[in-house]
Amino acid sequence: MTLNTPLERLDLSRWIRPGDTVLWGQANAEPLPLTQALMSQRAQMGRFRVMLGLTHSDTCQPEHADQVDFLAYCGGGANRALAKAGVLDILPCHYSQFPEMIRDGTLQVDVLLLQLAPPDEHGRYSLSMAHEYLLPALERARLVIAEVNHQAPWTYSERYLYEEDIDCIVETSRPPLQSPASKPGAVEQLIASHVAGLIEDGSTLQFGLGVIPEAILSALGNHQDLGVHSGAIGDGVVDLMEKGVITNARKALDRGTTIAGVLMGSNRLNRFAHCNCAIQMRSTAYTHDLQVLSSLERFVALNSAIEVDLSGQINAETAGGTYVGAVGGALDFLRGARRSRGGLPIIALPSVSGVNSRIVSRINGPVSTPRSDAGLIVTEYGVADLRGLSIRQRRLKMLDIAHPDFREQLEQAASV
Repeated sequence: MTLNTPLERLDLSRWIRPGDTVLWGQANAEPLPLTQALMSQRAQMGRFRVMLGLTHSDTCQPEHADQVDFLAYCGGGANRALAKAGVLDILPCHYSQFPEMIRDGTLQVDVLLLQLAPPDEHGRYSLSMAHEYLLPALERARLVIAEVNHQAPWTYSERYLYEEDIDCIVETSRPPLQSPASKPGAVEQLIASHVAGLIEDGSTLQFGLGVIPEAILSALGNHQDLGVHSGAIGDGVVDLMEKGVITNARKALDRGTTIAGVLMGSNRLNRFAHCNCAIQMRSTAYTHDLQVLSSLERFVALNSAIEVDLSGQINAETAGGTYVGAVGGALDFLRGARRSRGGLPIIALPSVSGVNSRIVSRINGPVSTPRSDAGLIVTEYGVADLRGLSIRQRRLKMLDIAHPDFREQLEQAASV
């Protein structure tokens, strides 16, 4: 049964029980009026748990831990405040594992909060800006509460909702959240130029989040027939699709279609994706599937990291002892690119952060990607292709792309 409830009369204590786990779409897919109501009404429902993805809002604050247990797969975005306050528990698993963990109940989901686009002429509500791990959550959740946002983009996907799938609807009309804008500097542009020189026409791209992936997209304006199969896409994809650079014409799968799990950009991306059949939203079980990725010829995985050691071990999770990243999907995509014919597993990062080298002799956090899965490491000083190299050979390659001010120090540390 679907109940239409005005937002000002929404009483979530009617729906949420003590001990429940509540999940919602991450980043710009967050149903903001529902999550804000959840936090403001938290004292009325007893202690419960929230499972967070990457967060772009300030909805969840450290003081809310008086009634809420916060669990997340990443410490990025607004989650950093929770991590620094010591109230964020981290789930250190591969992003590709979420669907099965939710489906088999390992990761409990009792209440699912969604932001949906209004139904089309066939009565189909669109999941709008995120598909990813929401599909298995729909199967497992006891209750589905939806914000139907009349300004959310209606996107094509593998699953739509109908009224009978929703327990409670709150109608709104508000601009969806937008991803923080980032402008690449000279270092990021130089890194992007190195990466762009590696990418062949007809390649299919996956890219992580942040300024470097957007800089790389900006450097691909002279390429032809690129494709996209990615966990997330941003505004850079719009630019290249409008220019005819991204056509998806040579993809072995989903030809002619950009595949994504989440929209993480500005309202420009939302407007472009609205009712655009050239963009298809898919679940994590598809976007991160190793067999799917390895079936895409010239699949290029473009991700970043916090630091990389001289043997190729990659830390993408902690910096200065604080959890700021995630295991995420980088390893899934790197392995897919390694198995793809002509694929490129790329990690791109600046050589320094502040006064510290990001090429290190010994990793200062968890090993998010083992050296056995390392491929090409790119900084503003060049490309280190570690594939097929011994540890001694890798050290020499990595020293070449470290900042010159740190090379002697790194070489000495490596010889100890």
